[in-house]
Amino acid sequence: MTALLREGLRELGLDESRAETLERFAALLLKKNEVMNLTAITEPDAVAQLHLLDSAALLQFADLTGKNVVDVGTGAGFPGLPIAIARPDVRVTLLDSLNKRIGFLREVCKELDINADCIHDRAEDGGRNPALREKFDIAVSRAVARVSPLAEYTVPFVKVGGRSLMYKGPQAAAELKEGERALELLCCTGEIRSYPAEWGERSVIILTKQKPTAKAYPRKAGTAEKKPL
Repeated sequence: MTALLREGLRELGLDESRAETLERFAALLLKKNEVMNLTAITEPDAVAQLHLLDSAALLQFADLTGKNVVDVGTGAGFPGLPIAIARPDVRVTLLDSLNKRIGFLREVCKELDINADCIHDRAEDGGRNPALREKFDIAVSRAVARVSPLAEYTVPFVKVGGRSLMYKGPQAAAELKEGERALELLCCTGEIRSYPAEWGERSVIILTKQKPTAKAYPRKAGTAEKKPL
């Protein structure tokens, strides 16, 4: 795995020396996965590509120097933890609704000395919390929801001029089209950036926030998925 990670980091223009910490994270993930459902991907090289390098690939599209980043619906720590490992100068907040996952992520951050905050909260509640609302430069998300509900989950966290970066596959254009009304209501513009990867076509949808989020958003928990904007 180390050689694969080093090569991938080099191709992304990132510090190859971070491969060791990424591999240690993978080992902790797979060990915990034996007693807790964190990932269906368990083959080491697949973890390296589909989780670690795929997460770090976001750094091609955003200069995070000096930025405050929130990973909304982080799950097992993707994409936020690989970003924090690859760029230890970036302050990353990991937010998830399942306390067991947050407990695991706290253990990982302590074990690997990772500069990240871990918060147990639903995205809708966190987005209304004055301590978190419009406090971040960047929101990131991976495998959480389609564009419309995901925009409602993530955009309230970022400052005006900030961005929500959503990992997507080949369906990105269709999702962005489907979410046009949500972007309008949340005062965002959207664009797609795609990149080649050995594991398939990957895209990032980039939403840029133009105005403060209206007080009506995010709506109460569960509404965004049931009644998309």
